[in-house]
Amino acid sequence: MQVSGGSTSTYVNGYSGLQGVGNMRYNTTNQCMEVFDGNNWIQINMGVASVGLNSEAESLLDWIKSKQRQEIEILELAIKNESVRIALENVKKAQDQLTITAHLSREHETTS
Repeated sequence: MQVSGGSTSTYVNGYSGLQGVGNMRYNTTNQCMEVFDGNNWIQINMGVASVGLNSEAESLLDWIKSKQRQEIEILELAIKNESVRIALENVKKAQDQLTITAHLSREHETTS
């Protein structure tokens, strides 16, 4: 919500004195935001919204964390151990080759 101007009014969006549906104000007596429904000023719930993830999203995040931990462990080992570093380089080369082969295969399928 954006309130602009130098007025000391507690109304939002330049309240003109006419109570219209949707007008908003800050009630200094009750210390809350209110909206006019056409008949009454109704207090807006100022609670905190919470957002949750479904079980699939939580499971995916757990899997990502696990993979990240594994990658960090391997990178740390590769720094200390030349055999692990060479193996890691070979894995990278194989992944690059797989990516290129898959791309060429898809390209061949679309032109055939």
